[in-house]
Amino acid sequence: MPRKAKAAANATEVATAATGVQYWLLKTEPGEWSWSDQAGAQGGVAPWDGVRNHQAMKYLRAMRAGDRCLFYHSGAGAASRRVVGVVEVARTWYEGEGDGKGKESAAAGGAVDVRAVGEFRNPVPLGEIKKAAGEVEGMKEFALLRQPRLSVMPVPAKVWDWICDAGGGFVQDGEAEEQDA
Repeated sequence: MPRKAKAAANATEVATAATGVQYWLLKTEPGEWSWSDQAGAQGGVAPWDGVRNHQAMKYLRAMRAGDRCLFYHSGAGAASRRVVGVVEVARTWYEGEGDGKGKESAAAGGAVDVRAVGEFRNPVPLGEIKKAAGEVEGMKEFALLRQPRLSVMPVPAKVWDWICDAGGGFVQDGEAEEQDA
């Protein structure tokens, strides 16, 4: 049975309007940078760099400190494509140490720093997100489904709520996971 966003999830939309927090999705090949790598970085903080697509870089530049991002494992097999955790923007866009040769090289030298917030209790597979497209407001327009090759994209608040609910919430760093009775 498909999951629907809970009525209480509207709290995220209200909080977004009040705090100005934006939501994003960041894609990575787990063989290059995985959730374990992110969580294991010093303080859970690492640069999100290597983005070359112009639209994806535009989104990185639009991020503000405190914005939340879904951490998405992409990959060759359908089973590996899933949202596994949440990170937040710790440092906004900055220019990296690119080689300085050409516009694309200079643009690809920038990054934002993100901090691990928590790992989903239940990773949310791409197939489940696709199934919800007709049931969750904003899901049909979600860039993950419309522009699947884009590595950085905005996430509508209702889609964010649904994914967090489908993932069973997340365990924050230093928080003991509660056992279901």
